[in-house]
Amino acid sequence: MSLHLFDTATRELRELVPLRDGEVGLYVCGATVQGSPHIGHLRTDVAFDVLVRWLRRSGLRVALVRNVTDIDDKILARAKEAGVPWWAWALRHEREFTAAREALGVLPADYEPRATGHVTEMVDLMRTLVDAGHAYTTGDGDVWFDVRSWPDYGSLTHQRLDDLTPSEDEASPGKRDPRDFALWKSVKPGEPPTAAWPTPFGAGRPGWHLECSAMAQRYLGTEFDLHGGGIDLRFPHHENEQAQSRAAGYGFARMWLHTAWVSQAGEKMSKSLGNTAGVAALLGQTSAPVLRYALASVHYRSVVEWGPETVAEAEATWNRLSGFVHRACELVDPGDPQAAPLPAEFAAAMDDDLNVSAALAVVHDHVHRGNTALADGDLADAADEVAAVRAMLDVLGLDPLAWQTTGDGRTEQALDALVRAELETRAAARAARDWATADAVRDKLAAAGIVVEDSPTGARWAVKEQS
Repeated sequence: MSLHLFDTATRELRELVPLRDGEVGLYVCGATVQGSPHIGHLRTDVAFDVLVRWLRRSGLRVALVRNVTDIDDKILARAKEAGVPWWAWALRHEREFTAAREALGVLPADYEPRATGHVTEMVDLMRTLVDAGHAYTTGDGDVWFDVRSWPDYGSLTHQRLDDLTPSEDEASPGKRDPRDFALWKSVKPGEPPTAAWPTPFGAGRPGWHLECSAMAQRYLGTEFDLHGGGIDLRFPHHENEQAQSRAAGYGFARMWLHTAWVSQAGEKMSKSLGNTAGVAALLGQTSAPVLRYALASVHYRSVVEWGPETVAEAEATWNRLSGFVHRACELVDPGDPQAAPLPAEFAAAMDDDLNVSAALAVVHDHVHRGNTALADGDLADAADEVAAVRAMLDVLGLDPLAWQTTGDGRTEQALDALVRAELETRAAARAARDWATADAVRDKLAAAGIVVEDSPTGARWAVKEQS
C-alpha cells in the first residue's frame, strides 16, 4: 500500500510504513464518560472507523485500542450532583457511547480498556519517571511530571515551554513549575473513598494523561504506529502523553492523527457551550446511515458544520446511493462487496490522506454509469457497477445492503411480508383495471409511512424518511 497521512507532529503528509510488516497498531483516545454522547464525539469515532476499514481492506491487520476514561474530576462532580456512585454514572454513559457507536456502524475496537483497570501499569510508569528524575511527589500523594526535565516538551504542538499556559491541575505548595502536570492526584476532601487506589506514593487516583500512556504501552508496546483523537486533545493531553512516555524510554507513537470538530453556527460543539446535538435525539429524527454519511463524507481534518441543511443534504445523497443499489440488486446478484475489486481512482483518493471527497466523486460516477446501464437494460454492466459501488461504500461503512440487514430482522421481515401482500392486491386490482381499489391500497400504505414506486419490473416500497 502507499497510504499517506497527515502527521500532526511533523505537519506534513507521511507514508505509513508499519513498524511490523502487515500490522498496524492504532491507539485512539476514547470517551471520558461524564455524560451522554453527542454528534461531535461520534465524528472522531466515524473518522477513525473509516481509517480502520481502509487499512483492513488494504490487507493489513489492525490492532485498534480505544480507551475509556472512567475516573475523572468531572465524572466525580456529576455523579455527586446526581446522587449516584461515580462508577455507576461512568458505566451508564459508557454503555450509551457503545450503543451510539453501534447505531452509526462503528466497528468495535480490538481492545477497549478502562482506566480503572490499569492502575498497576500506571504505578509502574510513575515509578520509572520518578526514578529517572522526570517526576516528583508533593503533599500527601500527588505526583507531578517535571516539564523542564524534558527538553523536547512542546514539540508535538510546536510550542515553546515559556509560552505555554499553566497546567489546569490543582495548585500545590511544592509544585516546581506551574506548567507541571499531575500524574497522580491525592484524595481530596469530599471525594468518595472508592475513588482512590493505594500506591507507593500515597492513595489517590490517576491523572488523565497518565492513563493513556500506560494503556497504550500495555496493549501496543513501547512503540506503535498511529495515535489519534480529536484536534482539541493535541494540547495538553497528547503533548503530555508524548512527553511522559518518551521520558520513560518509550518510542511511543510514530505518527499522530487528529480529527477536526463539529461546529454549530461556527462554534465548536461542546457540553460547556451548551450547543451539543445528542446522538439519541438525532437518531429519533433521522436514520443512522444518513447521520453516518453526514460525518463520513467530510475530510477528517475539516470541520463539519452541523445544522438542518447538513442532515437534509446527507439524506438526499444517501437516498440516491441506496436507491441505485436497491434497484440494481433486485435484478442482479448482489455478491460480496469485500470481494469486489475497487476502482483505482477510489483507492488513490483513499491513499491520499483519506480524501473522502475525491473518493465519493468516484462513487457518484459509478452510480451514474449504473443508472445508465439499468435504463438501457444492460444487466451485465449494471452488475459490474453496483459491485464497484457497494465495494467503495463498504470501505466508508455505508453499504446500503449492510444497513438494510441491521436492526430487528424479524420486524423487517414481517413488515416486508405485510407490504408485499398489499402490493400484490394492488397489482391484481391494476390488472383488472380496478383503479379505485389500487388507489385505496396505495393511500393506505402512504398513511402508514410506506412510499410505493412503480417500475418496469414491478412496484418497490420503502419507509418514508422523516423530514
